[in-house]
Amino acid sequence: MKPNSTYTLLLAALLTAGLGACTDNDYTELDKGYTDLTATARESDLILHESRHSAQAISIEWTTGQNFGTGNAIDYTLELAETATDFADPVTVIDHARQTYSWRPTVEELNDILRSHFRLPPDAGISLDARVTARVEGSETLQTASVTFTASGYEPVSETLYIIGDAAPNGWSADNATEMARTDNGVFSWTGNLNAGELKFITTAGEFLPSYNNDGHGALTLRTSDDQPDLKFDITEPHCYKVDVNLLDLSVSFTPTEGVTPQFDRIFFVGNETDWTFRPMTQDPLDPFLFRIGVFFTKGGEFKFGTADGSWENMYKATTGNAPYTDSSVEFVKGYDPDNKWFLTDSETGLAYKICLDIRTGAERMMMQLFNPYEEVYLVGDATPNGWDLGNATPMTRDAADPNVFTWSGHLNTGELKISADKQDDWNGAWFMATSENEAPTGAPQKVLFIDKSSAGCQAQYPDISTGGVDLKWRITEAGDYSITFNQLLEEITFSRQ
Repeated sequence: MKPNSTYTLLLAALLTAGLGACTDNDYTELDKGYTDLTATARESDLILHESRHSAQAISIEWTTGQNFGTGNAIDYTLELAETATDFADPVTVIDHARQTYSWRPTVEELNDILRSHFRLPPDAGISLDARVTARVEGSETLQTASVTFTASGYEPVSETLYIIGDAAPNGWSADNATEMARTDNGVFSWTGNLNAGELKFITTAGEFLPSYNNDGHGALTLRTSDDQPDLKFDITEPHCYKVDVNLLDLSVSFTPTEGVTPQFDRIFFVGNETDWTFRPMTQDPLDPFLFRIGVFFTKGGEFKFGTADGSWENMYKATTGNAPYTDSSVEFVKGYDPDNKWFLTDSETGLAYKICLDIRTGAERMMMQLFNPYEEVYLVGDATPNGWDLGNATPMTRDAADPNVFTWSGHLNTGELKISADKQDDWNGAWFMATSENEAPTGAPQKVLFIDKSSAGCQAQYPDISTGGVDLKWRITEAGDYSITFNQLLEEITFSRQ
């Protein structure tokens, strides 16, 4: 039977239409038509502001152009160049992309291009040509279309910000300024204790300029020269504050808060060395998020940290199995799994270590260091026989059986004392101190605070405290004969009245 010719033509048309629809989402199409490539810009005169950094800056769009009926794919390149330069020095923002018919950069992305490629000064304007080039696969014929727009950029504000001043935790030291947390472009926050006094903000650690100061009305002003006014913000009442700074609208707020406390006030060291019993750690007297313990390892093997005596839930663990003791990464695990632990090898045992666990949520750290005991330590203070003469400080006697233990017996006057480990003549060396000011001897073992003021590693353990300013001493209220036993690994001291 001879087929109907009308039916055949209709079927062919439907198949052709169906094939075109199915391949519209592919890289090729049988016929893109004969429409010239054109480009348009929805915006033509742009003034960029960092306050809108994440918003769309411009939309440059183009038609598909044509593939000359070849059925081959088309790719597109978009370049930007300063107007009237004939694209002598272009920047490519889209390179040989297929099925891409627009470019929609954010304000921040476009501003970065203006600053990095075109070296555009802040607040200056520039006219740019955007050129789209279409290339058909297998063809040397290029299709181009261009559109022109103008834009003015901005100088981004600092990505870092620090608090300095006698009201700040670390005083006026620019090298040890308190860093704020960046939450968005120009937006910073910090929560902590402020003293009564003055403060301002610096953008670069170690540099006093540029700074953000008080404009005289409680808002921020940028100070870039010593010739400019140096007004500060006054903190009249010592308290825990939430400090919020916005460098884009130059606002600042100091909100009293009840403070941030650690999730747990007891932490336990547990592992092979303790026969899997829970050994309590000591909460740092300066920073309640830090927990410390000194351990002489005889067994090595695995260890981790518990939050309740005998409980295997809610533990601080390593992030990988058999992590070396130098791995500071910590994961808080609410249940039982994963159960990754740190691992001390046989060659690493027979040695003493000091461990510091930081339980700040989202910033947990495990800091463990080999401890080499000091061979000599000295009593210093007006309660001791040689007073505050550091060069002639009173030596303690090292125990022959345990190199960590020192003893001393003699007469103490009323007054203060602390223990020097190195007699560093600028007083910025290693010190064993009381855990609170004017702490009185009890006759029982008392915890000791160790601060090495010359150690960057010691300072790194305290993110919000300047170790150089810590100076806590025991106070002897009754003169008389005493025996002192001091253990530098366990960081314990006992004053016994004779």
